Amino acid sequence: MEYYYSGRLSQHLLWLASLAGVVGLLASRALVALSPVAGVLAVLLNPHLRRDVQLYFRNGAALRAAAMVGFLLLSGLYTSEWAVWRHELFRSLTWLGVPLAFAAGVPLSGRQRWVVGTFYVLSTAAVGLATVVKYWLDPASGNAAIHIGQNVQAVTGVFHIFFGVLLALAAFWGAAMASRPREGLGWRLALGAAAAVAAAALHVLAYRTGLLVFYVGLLVCAGGLLLRRNLGLGLGLLLLLGLGPWLAYTQLESVQLRVNATLYDAEQFEKGRDLNNFSLSQRLTAMQAALPVIRQHWLLGVGPADTHAAMRDQYDWRSYGLKRANQADVHSQYLETLLGGGVVGLALWLAVVFWPLTQAWARRDAYLCLFILLQAATMLVTDVLSLQIGLNLFVFGYGFLVVAGERRQQEAATSASSGTAPLSFSRRA
Repeated sequence: MEYYYSGRLSQHLLWLASLAGVVGLLASRALVALSPVAGVLAVLLNPHLRRDVQLYFRNGAALRAAAMVGFLLLSGLYTSEWAVWRHELFRSLTWLGVPLAFAAGVPLSGRQRWVVGTFYVLSTAAVGLATVVKYWLDPASGNAAIHIGQNVQAVTGVFHIFFGVLLALAAFWGAAMASRPREGLGWRLALGAAAAVAAAALHVLAYRTGLLVFYVGLLVCAGGLLLRRNLGLGLGLLLLLGLGPWLAYTQLESVQLRVNATLYDAEQFEKGRDLNNFSLSQRLTAMQAALPVIRQHWLLGVGPADTHAAMRDQYDWRSYGLKRANQADVHSQYLETLLGGGVVGLALWLAVVFWPLTQAWARRDAYLCLFILLQAATMLVTDVLSLQIGLNLFVFGYGFLVVAGERRQQEAATSASSGTAPLSFSRRA
């Protein structure tokens, strides 16, 4: 009973849920599904649940996440795709469960958060390295796939777009964690090596979205360093930003094939040729097809559950020469949200994504800023919430970094005003 009353049971369950979430993102959808369940169980086993559940209702990040579910419920008043709406409502429970776990469970200690971050960086780099080895064992097959706009599949079967984003996050987080002087030299070297492996894997495998996100992150980091007048590192990153793509293109056949295939793909769209075998052209066409629907339903959209049906109707009216199987939905989260939720839905989504950056405490958290900015860049070219792995990646990172960060900030402010130590169930908060 002491294990329960001390809060360690709840804390360890939340820790287990976080570690399971990392494994789930990389390898197992089952663990991703079970992770929020363990998180909610951690809340229920919090010995101070009556007190701490109030923190959920004072946590702005958690409430903005809950508003996503509220808007989906509201769209039920005008949706026509009831089966899809019910399915989306079930999926959206993640927006409630994960923030609740980090807002009302016994919070993780600083060491536990560090272990989760280290586990994420090292395991993501390991999967990336294994995938590179897979590519090197049969480069001809990998290059043939890249030549026609496809990708080398991760060894664990993770969808290539999000695996690229996972690698980019691992590269930046690993570098940031390796720079912490209070960690042991061995761990710092391991994290630095993992960051380098993740960045190298992105280039060798030529993941287009992952590389876009990686270089956007480099640009943001360089700009931040220059603004803080850290000229050495800032200019060094700008040099890497210029030399990196050039070196990758001149030294890696996979990158050459990816660039050439992308340029040829874009040329097909520009000249109005047959687009059926070109993924980028199909995405650009989908954006073009969505614009009339967005203009017609600009306030509340067609409904989050009705976007696929609305796009099918548009393609029935004008197919752009695309076969049914190649008629893509919108591959931009911002446009997808505008299509499904109109200006109201887009405003809510932008608040979820960018509101944390309006807070001073959040801007001081390098891991949080990197997560938000890299996810924001991903959303330009990918509808991250449409696939389960994209939804899980965003909501887990949002809960772990934003919701939990706001809770720590609130508890620190409360303790400062009352003159007491911050609440913690661990010796190392």
